[in-house]
Amino acid sequence: MKTHCPTKYVLEYIFIASPRLLYHYMSTAQGLSEWFADKVDEKNGIFYFSWNGSEQKAEISAKKENEYIRFKWIDEESNNYFEFKIDTESIYNEVTLIITDFAFAEDTKESTMVWNSAINKMLRIIGGKLVNAPA
Repeated sequence: MKTHCPTKYVLEYIFIASPRLLYHYMSTAQGLSEWFADKVDEKNGIFYFSWNGSEQKAEISAKKENEYIRFKWIDEESNNYFEFKIDTESIYNEVTLIITDFAFAEDTKESTMVWNSAINKMLRIIGGKLVNAPA
């Protein structure tokens, strides 16, 4: 039985990659369609994400170039969102990508596996190297 509301969870990935390149792949329809969803279109500030024939709409609710971007789902009664934050505060030339998302408690493990797969796909595309990922 599903819990009543999705809960927020945070994943951190540490890798070596260009923060500017990462931001491009997280903030544009073209970049997101290469690793995040089957297809992504953007029209008038609304992003249309397609997975297996199902579509969800989101809009950017907050952003700071090369640092973070937050997408708020449209047509949902909740205030759920997903966010990508890039932290470059490392003496080892590493980048930490912090992903905030929402899932039902019993689905968090599966959601983490989906994120792990997507992040690995993105890193292959941009030529980044994963140092650490959530289990």
